[in-house]
Amino acid sequence: MVSDRVGDFIIRLQNAARIGKREVATPYSAHLAAIAEKLRELGFVTAVKIDTKDDGNVKKTIVATLAYDEHGLPKVRGVRRVSKPGRRLYAPHTAAHRVKGGIGARILSSSAGIISDKEARKNRVGGEELFEIW
Repeated sequence: MVSDRVGDFIIRLQNAARIGKREVATPYSAHLAAIAEKLRELGFVTAVKIDTKDDGNVKKTIVATLAYDEHGLPKVRGVRRVSKPGRRLYAPHTAAHRVKGGIGARILSSSAGIISDKEARKNRVGGEELFEIW
């Protein structure tokens, strides 16, 4: 069992992008589904689908389809986990800075849900800094 679901999910995305895989499947949680939807809005993922397996016990999985540019290069170049299970990091909206000069995004978990650094500055909402993606 994985103790850090968010870290596992983003590393799966990065590893799949590095080998040219189109889809990534991970066990379902509502938190991860919200993160996957936010990545779809930001353009790092093209589609998010929730599958239910009917093989005796019902288990849901999240299937995320990675985005690639016109040259066939993945839009996910790298990820960095900021807040970890052993050390949670929270930041106000003023500390939500741009990632890699604006080509990346910092994902935060706030009272308004899962938001990007741009939305945090716009809505003046802080929260737990989950990870950076570029």
